[in-house]
Amino acid sequence: VTGVLIVVGVLSIALSGPTIDREHLPGGEYYALMLFALAGMILMAMATDLLVIFLALEVLSLAVYVLTGIRRDVPTATEAAFKYFLLGAFSSAFFLYGIAFAYGVAGSTRLDRIGSLMAAQAMSPTPLQLLAMALLMVGFAFKVSAVPFHMWTPDAYEGAPSSVTGFMSTGVKAAAFAAFARVFLSALEPLRGQWSDALQVIAIATMILGSVVGVAQSNVKRMLAYSSIAHAGYLLVALISANDVGKGAILFYLLSYAVANLGAFGVIGLLERADGTGDKIRDYAGLWYSRPGLAALMTIFLLSLGGFPPLAGFIGKWYVFTAAMKAGYNWLAIVGVLTSVISVFFYLRVV
Repeated sequence: VTGVLIVVGVLSIALSGPTIDREHLPGGEYYALMLFALAGMILMAMATDLLVIFLALEVLSLAVYVLTGIRRDVPTATEAAFKYFLLGAFSSAFFLYGIAFAYGVAGSTRLDRIGSLMAAQAMSPTPLQLLAMALLMVGFAFKVSAVPFHMWTPDAYEGAPSSVTGFMSTGVKAAAFAAFARVFLSALEPLRGQWSDALQVIAIATMILGSVVGVAQSNVKRMLAYSSIAHAGYLLVALISANDVGKGAILFYLLSYAVANLGAFGVIGLLERADGTGDKIRDYAGLWYSRPGLAALMTIFLLSLGGFPPLAGFIGKWYVFTAAMKAGYNWLAIVGVLTSVISVFFYLRVV
């Protein structure tokens, strides 16, 4: 995952130049915040202690909140940062309570110790263990923008500068999924019977809402926000499958999704205008005649997000659904394939 995050960081910084010049953003602060966020992401992906995961989450979140609202004279950016900050603080409280209860149960915040204690009591989990698990799940579900904790996503993605949105939609998701997998597939693995049912419901709701509501969007950034919610659902399917294929699928899917999504936001960043226009779907009409290179790139990125063969997005989805079938979650794979078909409509509408 660290490799994926470094790729995300390098690409995000490379794509930031045009946005900084056009919006007259303070370059020093912008790059410093981006590197702070990246450091938080890498620490979060590597951590083996719940408190370190929480600290890394806060380092990454605070930097991203500021980056979201860095255009202080733009009302939508301020509103986006404010919503993201308030809801983020709310979810951090849930997450910290989850850590407190886990500590109360195990006497430690280290994942290996929590795992060994949970395994010893796996036959009859106590209410306190289930409460800790539920609160940690809420904290992670917010960060990966899973339904019903997704409300901040469309506003934050639309209000932030395009280069920041690309960074946020890929880096935060990759780091959060790495920590999510580590906590739930090692420390809370003994409680799998309890959490997998809840996560299945969340995954199905996330895939359906992300795909269906995405169809109604006229703004490309909001459309990609709902697409990002749907992709969180597919990643949750890989997490629930939790076999070796599922773990490999999470990594491959994160990488293919990160490159395609960053590329799409890079193109949006190049086409946006200083007055904040240029990100509606109708603004892309005739792009093939005016900027054929960008139009071709945008087509490839969108088709990869939609899962068209032979692009990487297709291989990622195939990998995820194979993992689900092998683990016996056939109906999760069926919902995933059907929602992928719906999402193809809004990617192709831009093309």
